[in-house]
Amino acid sequence: MAVLLAPLPAGAHGFGRLYNLPVPFWLYAWAASAALLLSFLLAAYFASAPAAVREGGSRDLGRQAFGRWLRRARPALAALSLGLLLLCIASGLFGNRDPYRNFSMTFFWVVFVLAITYLTALLGDFYAALNPWRVLTGLLARVWRGYARGRLRYREAWGDWPALALYLGFIAYELFGHSKPPSLALALLAYSALNLFGVWLVGAGAWFRHCELFSVFLRLVALMAPLDYQPAEQTGGRGRLRLRWPFSGLLHERPQNLGTVCFALAMLSTTAFDGLRATQWWVWLFWRDTSGWITALAGSPPISAIALLRPWYIRWELFWLLVSPFLYLAAYLACLWLAKRLTRSTRPLRALALDFGYSLLPIALVYHATHYSTLLLTQGLKIVSLFSDPFGWGWNLFGSAQWLRAPILPAMGTVWHTQVGLILLGHVLSVAVAHRIALRLWPDRRQAMLSQLPMLLLMVAFTVAGLWILAQPLTNERML
Repeated sequence: MAVLLAPLPAGAHGFGRLYNLPVPFWLYAWAASAALLLSFLLAAYFASAPAAVREGGSRDLGRQAFGRWLRRARPALAALSLGLLLLCIASGLFGNRDPYRNFSMTFFWVVFVLAITYLTALLGDFYAALNPWRVLTGLLARVWRGYARGRLRYREAWGDWPALALYLGFIAYELFGHSKPPSLALALLAYSALNLFGVWLVGAGAWFRHCELFSVFLRLVALMAPLDYQPAEQTGGRGRLRLRWPFSGLLHERPQNLGTVCFALAMLSTTAFDGLRATQWWVWLFWRDTSGWITALAGSPPISAIALLRPWYIRWELFWLLVSPFLYLAAYLACLWLAKRLTRSTRPLRALALDFGYSLLPIALVYHATHYSTLLLTQGLKIVSLFSDPFGWGWNLFGSAQWLRAPILPAMGTVWHTQVGLILLGHVLSVAVAHRIALRLWPDRRQAMLSQLPMLLLMVAFTVAGLWILAQPLTNERML
């Protein structure tokens, strides 16, 4: 068992550490479930159906001073975005191999993957305007006439499935790729080449709408933001910037394909899986041989053959990562099927799946924040010093090479209770959003409440599962 407790470090994506709950799991589970039930009853009593008009209650900012300033600043910000991508690649290839001293690792994994996600939830889909790969392909289109029009018509049935495949590949690389500066740079080069080829194949509009994984991911996150930015490619004219109620985009937008629904569920399932695989329970599930039959057949426990079985363990983990969105999809569809039976609705199951497809996004966002946001304090602040020395060569270009080098370590109790509060808040928001959607589909309040009982059970299950993962003892590694 000593091997399980002191294995190799997991360097795939984490710079910090996770925390355990300070009180018994059952206490949080019962309290969170009761809070969800109370929020469901309050939503059933007070909520009303959302307005059918998409722009209802929003305010146009495009013609105001703020919107005009953004339009003028967009070319400079887009150039900065492309420059940061190139700096990530260059520092990864030619900079210091130490991940903590190399700009690329902190900027990509902490600033881009984490901070941009949370800023998008606050500021809207600004990535759609500043996407460095869109900027790069746009520059190529200026000198290569017809490049961005595409050679293959993108079929509606393909939906966001290509982006989902790339997203799962990205998460697999994050968890199992042992990313170092050189390998990250090569991965970014390969992804840049893929974007160049994708735009050539299906056109810029279809590629960045349905295939580029960060475009799809951040577009879904932006549905919860109080700022609604729609690029010119989507509006058919000039870009649009509106101020709206937070999370109202979840009510007024609807997935067009099950691929989008599965992508939203993947945002939730992959984060939950990442937390689960760090627990002792998960590691023991493979190595402990609780039944004893493997030990009886082989003559020794599986852990004694760790060198031989480790590749199979990685394949086992990869399998569960890849199927996790579809397991969540099965549970989601089962709840909707039960709601359909309870209400005797004639609406097709697929239509119901699309109707409620975005209601789980608040849970996905808070799971993401719960598992990773502390990295912004422990490692993300170091980006200030790394800007002055991006290659780790001892430079001090902007005089900030010694700034914010020490991590900020929040009190463990603060982290514990913040994690629980975020998980509960996300589920409460999802319950409220789902109920308002139900009121639009079933104007009768009794029918709407009846339809949401299976979804409430699903929310409770997700809440308890999330708290259970946080409550589990953690291993120091993930058997990689």
